[in-house]
Amino acid sequence: MEIQLSMVGMIVRDMPTALRFYRLLGLDIPSSDDAKPFVLHRMGSGVTIFFDTVFAARYDADHRLPTGAGYGSLFEFFLGDDAAVDAMYAELTAAGSHGRMSP
Repeated sequence: MEIQLSMVGMIVRDMPTALRFYRLLGLDIPSSDDAKPFVLHRMGSGVTIFFDTVFAARYDADHRLPTGAGYGSLFEFFLGDDAAVDAMYAELTAAGSHGRMSP
């Protein structure tokens, strides 16, 4: 049997800010989830993305959030063509999201 990606998890410091970004990206996540410490969202592709503020701290005593401007994960979302990528980047950065470099 071929292995399939089924879930991607992200540890976030600020749930409302993280969910706002992914709503702008196009995920249909209810605003009522902003107050939750753990949020699951199943995408049409079948992959579940979850946002977490408590799991790692609860189950891994040695876990530490990264410091500085670094990142430990990269996610790629398919938008169809370069123009759609450019438009989404412009929309996200205009809404206040930090972009490391334009597409």
